[in-house]
Amino acid sequence: MPDTVVDGARYGSWTLRSASVRGDSARYRGEPRRDALLTARFGTGEHALVLVAMATGARATPQAHLAAAEACRWIGRAVGRSHRRLAEDIRATRRADLKAGLHRLTDRSLGRLRESAAARGVEPPEYTATLRCLLLPADPHCRTRVFFGVGDGGLFLLRDGTWRDIEPGAAPHEEAPGPPGDDRLTPALGFPGPPGAYDPVPESPPQPARDPFRFRVSLARPGDALMMCTPGLAEPLRGEPALNAYLSRRWSGRRAPGLAAFLADARVRVKGYADDRTAAALWEA
Repeated sequence: MPDTVVDGARYGSWTLRSASVRGDSARYRGEPRRDALLTARFGTGEHALVLVAMATGARATPQAHLAAAEACRWIGRAVGRSHRRLAEDIRATRRADLKAGLHRLTDRSLGRLRESAAARGVEPPEYTATLRCLLLPADPHCRTRVFFGVGDGGLFLLRDGTWRDIEPGAAPHEEAPGPPGDDRLTPALGFPGPPGAYDPVPESPPQPARDPFRFRVSLARPGDALMMCTPGLAEPLRGEPALNAYLSRRWSGRRAPGLAAFLADARVRVKGYADDRTAAALWEA
């Protein structure tokens, strides 16, 4: 598990910067980074869809870094299989379809971790992770940005020099069906639809309590900077005005910093906060 990873891209009207850094506490104890980061592009040209996924493994568990990396891989595979339909639904702003389908996709991906826990002979709480994702269309005429995930962290919008905390409220966990009579997204995701009136409902063992699903669709404006991050950066950004002001000064404007500058900003030390930090920020031209 590398100490630090960094990535970036530019498509259409936006520029992406992302980084994941091992925290001072983990580095001091010689523990691996519990945060994982995945950036991936599916498709080509204006029809491409970019996924940014980040996950954090459970604290004080020896395989936390493996669970986080696996969560990112599963969500990446699922989005890759469905990227054409997802891109269509984003361009058409089919919010209900997106929310329902991505809810199921997230549940299925995190469910894979429970299967892996059983295969490894550990309890599910010891092999689990939070998961936070952004879906970004490469189409320069589409300014819709989609956030979804499960677990704590932050989603912030830097507009006119001021940070806005736009983390969506946690929706109660439930099956996420599409609108009545409309299940356009579900077949593309590869999940079976609800059972018919005469189909037996298979019995399943009780599932452990899961964190609520979070979802937000936002419309970008020129000059915006949208940032998604894990708790290691979200907590000091919310709790320390000096960090809030520093990143506001550094990241305001339509020009994104270079990769090295973004990494330096993302890892700036704040007393009392020493967890891993993972952040992905999007600058809108």
